[in-house]
Amino acid sequence: MRTTKCLVAAIVASAFSVCPMQAQNTVVGMMPENGAVEVNPDTHLRLTMAEDAVIGTKGFITVYDKQTGRVADRLDMSIPAGPTEGQPRNPSAQYTPVPYLYKAHQHITNRNTKAGTPSGVNAWDMGRYQLDIIGGFSDGFHFYPIIAHGKQLTIYLHHNMLDYDREYYVTIDKGVIKGCNGIKGKRGWTFRTKAKAPAPEQRVLTVSADGTGDFSTVQGALDFIPDSVSTEQEGYKVMVKNGDYEELVYFRNKRFVTIEGESREGVLIHYPNNEVFNPHPADIKTNEVKGTFPSRRAAFAADNCSDLTFRNLTLKTDCKGQAEGLLVNGERNYFENVHIIGDGDALQANGSCYWQNCRIDGGGDTILGRGPSFFNHCVITSYGAFMWIRNTDENHGNIFVDCHFKGLSPYAELGRLPDNKGKNYPHAECVLLNCTLEGIPAAGWGQTDDGAKTATILEFNSHDPEGQPVSTADRHPLMRQLDPIRDGAIIGRYADSRWVLGW
Repeated sequence: MRTTKCLVAAIVASAFSVCPMQAQNTVVGMMPENGAVEVNPDTHLRLTMAEDAVIGTKGFITVYDKQTGRVADRLDMSIPAGPTEGQPRNPSAQYTPVPYLYKAHQHITNRNTKAGTPSGVNAWDMGRYQLDIIGGFSDGFHFYPIIAHGKQLTIYLHHNMLDYDREYYVTIDKGVIKGCNGIKGKRGWTFRTKAKAPAPEQRVLTVSADGTGDFSTVQGALDFIPDSVSTEQEGYKVMVKNGDYEELVYFRNKRFVTIEGESREGVLIHYPNNEVFNPHPADIKTNEVKGTFPSRRAAFAADNCSDLTFRNLTLKTDCKGQAEGLLVNGERNYFENVHIIGDGDALQANGSCYWQNCRIDGGGDTILGRGPSFFNHCVITSYGAFMWIRNTDENHGNIFVDCHFKGLSPYAELGRLPDNKGKNYPHAECVLLNCTLEGIPAAGWGQTDDGAKTATILEFNSHDPEGQPVSTADRHPLMRQLDPIRDGAIIGRYADSRWVLGW
């Protein structure tokens, strides 16, 4: 599913467009407050205005080191945030000819590397857009330097540019915020960061959007954690306090990390991102197989990560189109009581994952990936096909036990397997055991082209929300109905997550 524009209210107010002149708008609140101390270096800068804010298209936001006078970071508002139209198709684009190398412990940041530096064989991105290295990915991400919600403004500095134990002051040019004269001088907005980072041996880290935790952002905590620790005993736990975390999160090479929210509905991690805003390089195809260029279109991405645990969080993209709320690449990753909200490809899962009591809401191809994934007591809603499974014969696909599928349109088939750029997925696997089906077309399964006629699609004891068996008389011929006696052994194997996942 594709779209050419990001339909999100969060950035309507921050769009880079010409607006009529308005009355003087003044700053009535700052975070960090002017003169604040003990500020986390990963903090966003926030302003409260007297009136609803309109973002301008000129001027700079600059952060200075007060002791040295040097520029610590600068945002140029004349640079557009990112593309608003999809890039033209490139028939000559190829998959990465050599496996993408996930180099650990490189500490690539905006300080030592130019954002946009190719991380593989792809060409330089020559577009003139805002770019920020996040999570050590040198190609960088397009981002909004300011996001406005009515009177509230959040300023997004480039990552990893502030230090501990430093005093900074911020200037904002006239024109950055329409109708506002800005902030000038060394005393207009100052703050001092914490004296030092958490101790290296500290294994439990707190994140709080109000700045009272060890970190103010989820990304800040993940940047602190070293790559690829060897054992579970060396692992880290990130406790996220209830709050609104509007940030694009990308991290890689992490192992034995738990990210746990205070409550599922109270912790919202989200950002307006999709394939249009952060596309693949024009000369490289999307990440169809392992070792190809990492995707940049998700709001939250764990890339080349294993043995992670996620609990009590909501992960959401604020965009339409090919826009994952979560993208996860790696092995043995566990999710419990997590809510994922996306659009096309709302969840992309490549590698073995266990999903317990999760909710997944999407627009179509809602669950995409190469598996294996084991879903236990999950609720999934979708406007289009629920899944497009792409596993090979090396592992299982998507297995659902006691899950609830709720279709939100007449097109909400359980899955589909059309030819995809001249290929298909003959080993695709989907198994439904004791699932509740609501609003699902009678055929159950959708378009399946010749290359996938050998796929394994199994169904057992599907029922409606009242517990009554659903009719399978008009099922797609690919959907095999399992018999409790004849197929008892098959049902037992698929109900065992260890048999499906291998752990």
